[in-house]
This record gives sequence, C-alpha cells and structure tokens, in this order.
Amino acid sequence: MCGLIGIVGTAEVASSLYDGLTVLQHRGQDAAGIATVDGARLQLHKGNGLVRDVFNQPGVRTLHGRIGIGHCRYPTAGSDGTDEAQPFYVNSPYGIAFAHNGNLVNTEQLRREMFEDDRRHINTDSDSEVLLNVLAHELQLNDRNALTPDQLFKAVAGVHARARGGYACLAMIQGYGILAFRDPNGIRPLVLGERVTALGKEYAVASESVALDILGFTRLRDVEPGEGVFISDAGELFTRHCAPEAVHAPCIFEYVYLARPDSMIEDVSVYKARLRMGEKLAEKILRERPDHGIDAVIPIPDTARTAASSLAQALGVPMREGLVKNRYIGRTFIMPGQGERVKSVRRKLNAIDLEFRKKNVLLVDDSIVRGTTSKQIIQMARDAGAKNVYFASAAPPVRYPNVYGIDMPATAELVAAGRTDKEVETILGADWLIYQDLEDLIWAVNDGNEELKHFDTSCFSGEYVTGLDKDFLAQQETLRSDDAKHKRRTA
Repeated sequence: MCGLIGIVGTAEVASSLYDGLTVLQHRGQDAAGIATVDGARLQLHKGNGLVRDVFNQPGVRTLHGRIGIGHCRYPTAGSDGTDEAQPFYVNSPYGIAFAHNGNLVNTEQLRREMFEDDRRHINTDSDSEVLLNVLAHELQLNDRNALTPDQLFKAVAGVHARARGGYACLAMIQGYGILAFRDPNGIRPLVLGERVTALGKEYAVASESVALDILGFTRLRDVEPGEGVFISDAGELFTRHCAPEAVHAPCIFEYVYLARPDSMIEDVSVYKARLRMGEKLAEKILRERPDHGIDAVIPIPDTARTAASSLAQALGVPMREGLVKNRYIGRTFIMPGQGERVKSVRRKLNAIDLEFRKKNVLLVDDSIVRGTTSKQIIQMARDAGAKNVYFASAAPPVRYPNVYGIDMPATAELVAAGRTDKEVETILGADWLIYQDLEDLIWAVNDGNEELKHFDTSCFSGEYVTGLDKDFLAQQETLRSDDAKHKRRTA
C-alpha cells in the first residue's frame, strides 16, 4: 500500500505534488519522494519519514519543472530498508524515474531474468526496482530515435507479459512525459484527472481521487485494468489497453481500511460502501441477537466511524465517541514491528470513562488483523468500567496473507488464521465477537457499481486471482514475519 501522484502541468508542479502526497499520507508513512523534470535535467528528492519531514522548503525549491511524480511508501516485503524510498531512477534508456504501488508475486524469477538474460543489475531488495528494470528493458528494445506512444504501449504490454501481481505504476521518461499503467486484474487503484488553467489543460494520475480533489482536478475515470496511459510533455493524452483480458478484481480491502472515505475507487464512493457495511453488520446482529442489550455503539477511530454510524442507526442505539485519538500517532496497522504497534495503541487512544461505565458497549472496528490493537482496546473498555464489551468487525476474519501490496503478516501472526470465531473471541477477551460475512462485504461495495463482478478478497478467502507458485507463501513468511523484519533491521 503506497501513494502515487503524477502531474503533467503548464507551470511548476513541485508544490502540487507535495500537497497531493500529504492527502495520500495515509497510504504510507515510511518514506516519501518527488522527482521532476526541467528541460534536460531530472531532480529527485526523497527520504525516510513523513511527507512534511522529507520536504522542507529548501528541498521543494530545488524541484523545478512542470512534469513530476511523487510517492509515499509503506514497507512491504523486501522494502523496509533505508534505500527503498521512491521514486527509483535508472538512466538507461532515456532516464526514467519510477514509482510503484503494489507487490509482484514473481519477483525472484524476474530478478534472475534481469541478471542472466537482460544483463541488468538490481541494487535493492525492492520489487519496485525490479519492475522499473523490466520496463526499462522493454523500452530499450525500441528504436532509440522513435519513442512514440505506440512504442511506449508496446513496452507496457511487455511488462504485463512478464510481471504477475498487483501494481499501479508511474514512469516519468525524460524528454517524453509520464507513462502510467495498472496490472491486468486492476488490483491496485489508479485514477486519472484533468484541470484547465489559463495556460492550457493539465493532467494528473493518482492512487485516490481525493488527491485530485484537493488540487482542483476533475476526476475523469479510473485507469482501466491492463491499460497504459501516456501524457506527453506537450500535454497530449494517449491511452491503450495493453494486456489480454483478465478477471477485473479490485482489492476489496481498499474500501474496508486503506482508502480515505472521501475517495472514489472504481466509481464507488468509499464512504457509502462503508455505510452499507455498517447496515449489513447491523442486520446480522439483529438476526443473531435480537435482544442484544447494547447501550452504546463506540467506533474505534478513525476508519470504522462511518460503518459504526450506520450500524448504530439501524440498531436504534446511540453512537458515542468513547475513544479519543491522538492524531499525531501514525496508523498502527502499518507500523513496523509488533513492539512498536503494542506501544502505540496506548499512545494513540484514550477512553472517556463516562461513555463506558456500567454500560454494555459494542466496539466497532474496520477489521481485525493481528488482534493486538483489538485486545488492548477491549481491555481499555473494561478498565473504563464497561459492564460487557462486545466487538464487531466490518470485515470478515483475516485468515490469509495479502500478497498484492498490503503488508499483512505471516499466517501465524493473523489472529483468525486456523481459529474459529469463538476462539478469537476468547483470545481478544470480548464478551461477544461478530464478523461481517464475506458476501455482505462484497454486496456493500458492489452495490455502488454493479459492473464490478469480482474482487480480490484473498486475505479473507485465500483465493489469489493471479495464482501463486508453489511455496510462494512460505517464502513470503520468511520476509514478512515480525521476526524476519527485526533481523533485517538489526543486521
């Protein structure tokens, strides 16, 4: 899960890229970077930390040019070191700055091919650098003096033929413009927008429509699965489908947790999808416990608030803000290391005792992954004087790793893996635990756009739309477990 933005403008774009990244910060808090082109010179500034920390005023002032791309990263498998901040850059051919959101499932195969067949050196453990070099190699097969939209789309088709996984990519090619493309299954999101200024038309591509909104761009549409979009340095827009037809399966976890509620993804309002999740969850509660005895619904801020509001309304129970969030603490889910996540929960949330005292409370969260946060919050509710603590998840049990760009942990670290709902309830210490049903979650999103027939639900269902090689999940476990990450950081 990372944030991408690219702009081909009519004036300097660095400040707009910075503003766009700040509203995509929820997609990655580990590192950030911006690359711009000014004539024959490419400027690149990146580093670890939040967008506001990486880009001080002097840093932004060096990023000249009316074409640029930006990236904010959260660490996925193989990209949690200090060298993996994006955009990446390769000077041959043409000079390409590259930003990627997602994860490949055939990285090691491509890494071998790069070295043995294509004679390209990969300098980091990041699959993003592998993907950049695949693109660079495909571009190098073209006539150096005839880089046309046709040749660019041919190169994208070459990438699609070789790469498997979930990916949304931006490539800024020096002297030509920005090339954007999305995996054939459309797992990771990418949206296209335009803005008309006194100097002419400008285009932007971003991970979420909210980045376009804040910059005054009109959302045109999502980049289609397998599509290539090229915006030339002259401001011309070219598009082409560059992959064989595949199952269109956007990641459903974007709607549950990752995306901002004010974003539109695949023509579905994330906000309205979450409202429908709450309504469906309320229906299940009323089926299973018509005499539930709930005195108050309390959302776990912030992602669950929308679902909790519609759930409370459907139950006829008041929603209360019983937990106050310290907004200067990052998203717990994407923090590296279990120890850091445990410490951050108490730093991030504080209970308002009077909303819990002597009440039967229903805590509502967007999902339960490791169970670390949920367990601590349930105990906080008890410490605040709650009589009974019920817990509802707007998503189904997470029982399988996500391999397409969300750094869900190794299977053994997922609290619901191999366990019944009742066993998870005991581990968390809840008096009652209720999960959303998968078919209800799918309906909640699909109701916003009935043309969406399939979703990537792999973390809930264990079904991987791209297919996985034998032993892939076992290999990923050696990369993604907290123990493995700790060893890499201390090595």
